[in-house]
Amino acid sequence: MTALPGETPGTVGTDTPEAAEPPAATDAEGPAHAEAPDADESAEATEPTADGSDGAETSSEDPPAGDAPVDDASTSASTGEEGEAGAAAALSEAQAELAAQRELREKIAKRKAEKEGPVAAGTKLSGTAADLLAAVRAVESGEKAGAEFFDSPATAPAPRRAAPAPAGQPSRPAPAPAAPLDRTASPEAVDAVRAVLTEGGAPEALAAPATGTLGEQAAELLRADPWQLLAVPGVRPEQADGFARALLGTACGPDDERRTAALVGWLLERAALQGHTALDAEAVRAALAERAVSDPEEAVRNAVEEGVALVFQEGTDPTEPDAAYEEDGEAPAEAETGTEAPEPVQVLLGLDRYALAEESLADGLARLMNACEKGADWAEAAAAAPSPSAAELIRTAATAGLVAHSGGEAARAEPAALIAAARGLGLRALGATHSEDGRRRLAEAVGAPDAAVTLAGLLSDAEGPGRDEDGALALDLLVVLDAPQLDVEGAAVLVEALADGVRLVLSGDPGVLGSAGAGRVFADVLAARACPQVVSRTPDPGPIGELVSGIGIGELTQVEAPGKEVVIVPVRDAGEAVHRTVQLVADSVPRAFSIPAGDTQVITVGHGGAAGTRALNEALKQRLNPGPGRFGGFDPGDRVIHVPAPGRAVPGVVRSADAEGLHLECGGVPVVVPQERVESAVRHGWALSAHQAAGMRWPAAVVVLPGDAAAGLSRPWVYTAFGRAERHLSVVHGVDQALPHAVAQIPAQERTTRLRALLEAVPTPDAAS
Repeated sequence: MTALPGETPGTVGTDTPEAAEPPAATDAEGPAHAEAPDADESAEATEPTADGSDGAETSSEDPPAGDAPVDDASTSASTGEEGEAGAAAALSEAQAELAAQRELREKIAKRKAEKEGPVAAGTKLSGTAADLLAAVRAVESGEKAGAEFFDSPATAPAPRRAAPAPAGQPSRPAPAPAAPLDRTASPEAVDAVRAVLTEGGAPEALAAPATGTLGEQAAELLRADPWQLLAVPGVRPEQADGFARALLGTACGPDDERRTAALVGWLLERAALQGHTALDAEAVRAALAERAVSDPEEAVRNAVEEGVALVFQEGTDPTEPDAAYEEDGEAPAEAETGTEAPEPVQVLLGLDRYALAEESLADGLARLMNACEKGADWAEAAAAAPSPSAAELIRTAATAGLVAHSGGEAARAEPAALIAAARGLGLRALGATHSEDGRRRLAEAVGAPDAAVTLAGLLSDAEGPGRDEDGALALDLLVVLDAPQLDVEGAAVLVEALADGVRLVLSGDPGVLGSAGAGRVFADVLAARACPQVVSRTPDPGPIGELVSGIGIGELTQVEAPGKEVVIVPVRDAGEAVHRTVQLVADSVPRAFSIPAGDTQVITVGHGGAAGTRALNEALKQRLNPGPGRFGGFDPGDRVIHVPAPGRAVPGVVRSADAEGLHLECGGVPVVVPQERVESAVRHGWALSAHQAAGMRWPAAVVVLPGDAAAGLSRPWVYTAFGRAERHLSVVHGVDQALPHAVAQIPAQERTTRLRALLEAVPTPDAAS
């Protein structure tokens, strides 16, 4: 009888070597820590501090802030007579507040007008999303080719391909590929930043990343505002404070407006790494108070006025933060007449890049919902569907421009049936997945190799049907699988690339871990109920499917596994967990199930610690592919994970290396990683985190749960990790009752976003009619 996860683990059957062999004597290296799941792999190494210290707290002897600068808002609101300066000084506190509010509303109105006008490509987004948005806009205008927007020729996608022209018409030639954009900072700029950092006592190692983040004028920016250093990934407030004190001396203090504005931006950027697109203003004020800011309310107001953050009120027009007041500063008429006052609303602060992405995404989804035309007759295709759920999905997609489809692994057959049905009707239908593994499985289910692409390949035009004459994707139906992995910026770029009349189906499993980037697009679409939803009634088969389905509803149930589909391996400590894991991958699973070691994936909670991915990968390499690591720590035959961009993890195998870089094979596709990017973009891949493994499946999975990893467990984590196995799941179990507690009591971490509210305000086709 296979032991039950969460029950007191028993011993594995006597026909497995674990029952007979003693554990290796491996010393534990201390408790594992669960690293930030959404952080980029390149940020795992210890980061240098900005003040040369090891992250000491800010000194309590910070010099006091200087006199507050005079606010010109009051002066600009005066009558304009010759005694203007004296009148401004005599204004009451209430009048000054009203004047400040008027100025704030004018700034916000101006920002709103700018948003309603044409938006220059990539000006509000950043990172990969900005590149993709710029590529879409530039190619739409015929100005540039898609290949120009990528870092290097080695990693650039294929040039954008035009959509096939209708029969009898000449095809539109693809634009000539342009030279890649040079994103390397000039040596002169780096040297100038290095000089400023040295003057402020900060490590010189920050020169290149600071220049890359702040641009060619980074040295001037840092000298004028040392707290701009907080924009560099890995720099903490206490380090930026030390840098500022070294440069400015007594001219700065804890309430310096430059400091408080930078702190607000830093708090919002850190929240984005945890998936939030906005934060409650009260939480931001509390965090500022913990950072020695004496007037957090004024600090937030200053950050909004300076454009560091935008302010929103949930349930009201998000561009009117003072909606409770009339333009003349008087209370609303309802309050004057004694009627019931409006209920308090939640005030949110957000970065403009995520605000723009959420608003753009909501508008784009509304456009798709309201532009759908019935077109072809889908009745026959629905009648021929392989399952009732597939038939329901086909019928729903026939009449709706946006559809949300949810279900487990077995339910992926339903979007495949929809794609096949649409192609049978002569429509240009395509499926996009999060990973190359998902693309391969979807193509097999549809029965057409060209019916599936990866989402990254589709947006970069390396895969898919190309673009029409207007620059939109040449599609009639797009099904996005692994929809929970969509972050808000990527989703906004995707929807913008779809023409009016295209049907979009978002399909995924709501129980898995969310996206690596900010936002919770799929969950917000489901919660807003702004479009038709189809819930699959197809259960996942077998003991693994039964186990995972129970976890999804918060129950860790006992499952019968006569073929040892699920095996529990009890361990006492992290050292034993590593030993058992290597034994399972190298010996037990291949012998019992004829699954080679290369088809077994190890999944653990974090990257650090005695049983994290680093320790497990080191042990597995020594057993499965020993070598000196002569190619930057790698040898031919090593299993690796390539991280071309934050949130993307592509499994591969090292083939060779030369002056050009490290040569990988990822899903049958050769990839060359330049030498300078190997350290930050490539990791050994025998062991992954559950976030990295999301969207992929393997014939066998070994999930490692050492005792010191209990704090990192949650229901979505367990659901995701256990669901990566197709035929066999081994659980190296050392967390005792923490596992059933996590499944029953620790749901997904809530993310603060605005997309749901925006979608709820969208007029639906029914409402419009």
